[in-house]
Amino acid sequence: MSAMNEREWDKRLRIRTIGREDESDPNYSPYEPTPYPVLERLADSGHLTRRHHLLDYGCGKGRAAFFLANAVGCRVTGIDHSQKLIDLARENRRACRAGDRVRLIRALAEQYDPGEENAFFFFNPFGEKVFEAVLRRLQAAHAEAPRPMTLLCYFPSEEYIRCLDAAPGFMPVDTIDCRDLFGGKNERERIEVWRYDGA
Repeated sequence: MSAMNEREWDKRLRIRTIGREDESDPNYSPYEPTPYPVLERLADSGHLTRRHHLLDYGCGKGRAAFFLANAVGCRVTGIDHSQKLIDLARENRRACRAGDRVRLIRALAEQYDPGEENAFFFFNPFGEKVFEAVLRRLQAAHAEAPRPMTLLCYFPSEEYIRCLDAAPGFMPVDTIDCRDLFGGKNERERIEVWRYDGA
């Protein structure tokens, strides 16, 4: 894929996702879109294909959802706790070329029961306690409808990795290094790929 800046990518996808939105909620992080170069690297990694149904936790205005639906051809469900952000994402869906493959839901992550989704994207959208609850929901969803599950954690916190290490059945399978995209210095510039096949 060609190197384009944020505005060029937004224009190409016919969406508006630039900018940070901070809604005060101690359990949830402010909206910060995943950088397009990271999404390009994920799309090229082979960890997502047309066969996947991705759940984008903390989807915000929908950048990751629309980009990956367009680049990979997967279906995406985006959830966010913020009605404002879901409304903005729905505006983007009306114009986006991949909007028909994206479903958007206002929901609290710790209360949302995944359906047929089999891949899950996180850019630190919430704190450790919520993440632990989400992992339990994924385990329950797998027990109800067994299928391989892929977790994709961009810029993972130590707390996220600790939660995954402690949760039965979750196994690390790959690291997508993104340090070179941002000067090569920050060890967290990566996507950790984990798999869950049942405890």
